[in-house]
Amino acid sequence: MLIKFRESCYLQLWGRSENLQEGRSPAHIDKTKHIMKPFLLTGQMTYLGPNCRIGHQSLMGILLLGCLLTCLLYRPAITWLPVLAKHFQAEHKQDVTVLVWHWPFDHPFKLNSCRSLYNIEGCHLTADRELYSQADAVLIHHREIEEDLSNLPQEPRPSFQKWVWMNFESPAHTNRIPGLEDLFNVTLNYRQDADINMPYGSLVPRTTEREEFVPHKKRLVCWIVSNWNPGHKRTWYYMELRKFIRIHTYGDPFNKKVSLSEYRMIVASCKFYLSFENSVHKDYITEKLYNALKLCAVPVVMGPTRGNYEKFIPGDSFIHVDDFRSPRALAKHLLFLDENEEMYRKYFTWQRIHTVRINSFPIQNACNSCEYIRGHPENQMVTELYKWFWEE
Repeated sequence: MLIKFRESCYLQLWGRSENLQEGRSPAHIDKTKHIMKPFLLTGQMTYLGPNCRIGHQSLMGILLLGCLLTCLLYRPAITWLPVLAKHFQAEHKQDVTVLVWHWPFDHPFKLNSCRSLYNIEGCHLTADRELYSQADAVLIHHREIEEDLSNLPQEPRPSFQKWVWMNFESPAHTNRIPGLEDLFNVTLNYRQDADINMPYGSLVPRTTEREEFVPHKKRLVCWIVSNWNPGHKRTWYYMELRKFIRIHTYGDPFNKKVSLSEYRMIVASCKFYLSFENSVHKDYITEKLYNALKLCAVPVVMGPTRGNYEKFIPGDSFIHVDDFRSPRALAKHLLFLDENEEMYRKYFTWQRIHTVRINSFPIQNACNSCEYIRGHPENQMVTELYKWFWEE
């Protein structure tokens, strides 16, 4: 008895129908043919359609095998494609856009460097204000904000969008502008308790230990200053200290303006560098400290407490003015270290296992804000900005 099937039935058993060809590689089809070949070479042949012959004894086995192969080969296409699609969508949603609303200090910077410089993926920085309604976050530098807030975005803020308050000046040198209290969602600051903590620098572990390096020094104490204010504590301290020890001074107040290369050369040539901050505030420790460490000068610091400094650097890597009862006592200690090389070198033991990293403002800050936004999609609000920054 001849059983006639449509040619498409025979083709489906071979895994060559249009439905099964979707997502099927040639290797899958060849594998199906190979498995079914023995069934088609044994038993009596029966006509199934144009050029189609099959053995009676093998017909049921072929049908069952075809169903099995259909399930095995076709099911993954149904099961895994939606999963992969969801995974791709989730990854894609992690890409965020941060709009740099003002150029900090009116200095543009490259916006496409987060990946190449800091290995931060999925971040798109832009200065195009036309993208405001699409941006996941708006980065706003405090120094550029007008008193009446007129140069901030005037359109309604999208519900998903975060505003990032970026500021790296001390509270004493930051204008307390009315109207900021409930405006921002994220703080980007040198403070350790900021949402995005960005200190001016840091000590990072070395990959391999090495001996400390102390270059030859031509000068004993140096100070480079740009902001001179007779009312500052550091000004008074300098005026007293110079009575007991020679201090090499540079900068506009001393009519000795220096370039960046000259700055590095001068600091590197000094045994001690006066890393005096312009005001004393929690965590306000600037590049004055980290530049001295990087250029192998022992920093003599004036700023927050010794305990605050030791949250950032080892206690034996610097000298704090508060450790001495007077500028005269400090001068005496510096002169003692000048005559005792072994004692002086102990201030460099940190070099064995650490190296100095100075943060790059503002590109690194912008990239870090982008990374933070990616990792914190939840809603948040800075409700007490004045109390947190100006009053603590």
